[in-house]
Amino acid sequence: MTKDIATPVRTKMILEKYGFSFKKSLGQNFLIDLNILNRIVDFAELTENSGVIEIGPGIGALTEQLAKRAKKVVAFEIDGRLLPILAETLEPYPHVKIIHEDVLKANVKQVIAEEFEDGQDLMVVANLPYYVTTPIIMKLLNDHLPIRGLVVMLQKEVADRIAASPGTKDYGSLSIAVQYFTEAKMVMTVPKTVFIPQPNVDSAVIRLTKRPTPAIKVENEEFFFTVVRASFAQRRKTIFNNLTSHFKQSIEKQTIEKALLDAGIDPKRRGETLSIEEFGNLSDSLNRFFKNTD
Repeated sequence: MTKDIATPVRTKMILEKYGFSFKKSLGQNFLIDLNILNRIVDFAELTENSGVIEIGPGIGALTEQLAKRAKKVVAFEIDGRLLPILAETLEPYPHVKIIHEDVLKANVKQVIAEEFEDGQDLMVVANLPYYVTTPIIMKLLNDHLPIRGLVVMLQKEVADRIAASPGTKDYGSLSIAVQYFTEAKMVMTVPKTVFIPQPNVDSAVIRLTKRPTPAIKVENEEFFFTVVRASFAQRRKTIFNNLTSHFKQSIEKQTIEKALLDAGIDPKRRGETLSIEEFGNLSDSLNRFFKNTD
């Protein structure tokens, strides 16, 4: 029986054997606590027929626990120095495939089509590199992948923002973008002490369950996200001021005010007070005014 990778002793032995040094630029923090890893896998609710996509497997600590419960695991690793380590640590698991590629540049949909069965239960499970957490999550959601959801470890501050409700300090364009596609729930906070090296920030695990259809129906999805981002450009400004700043070249102030009132929104409100439904109404209202002025 092989010893689990995710213990302080085994992790140090592996790192020393390969003379591995951590690259700060890649946000490498390896988990060394089996209980935490098993809880992460539990939250993914895998079956023996599930497929898993992992991002940033490191030396394979989480990958190994996923491989014990899933039918197949495909992991994207950007750091070529880790490939020989993974080849050794994951040797007992032939149903794991490592792809040496930056997931942000990868055609994940194509990889899914090539590596997994049609209609297979698929989850993304990862201890994400903190410096690119948001771009990775947004890419996976915007790519409309055939996945059930994501269970990811990330900076607690980002998890707070993703799961935030309207009217709170953490609520913003990221909350709306993620909650448009998924139901978001922070399921666990994680202490710094379970990583090598220890990060400077607190961590959390968030579960994103993909909605069958987006939370709201909008006339123009791309424009909806533009309106949302514009509304939070400067948090202390009213929604009217933020929108007039953003659209000053293309929409007149009076039109923006009319669109806000048409959507039943007081122009003096701030973006953080609007629900996703209100942003949908506003986006459609602005979009109609926009089309009428073309």
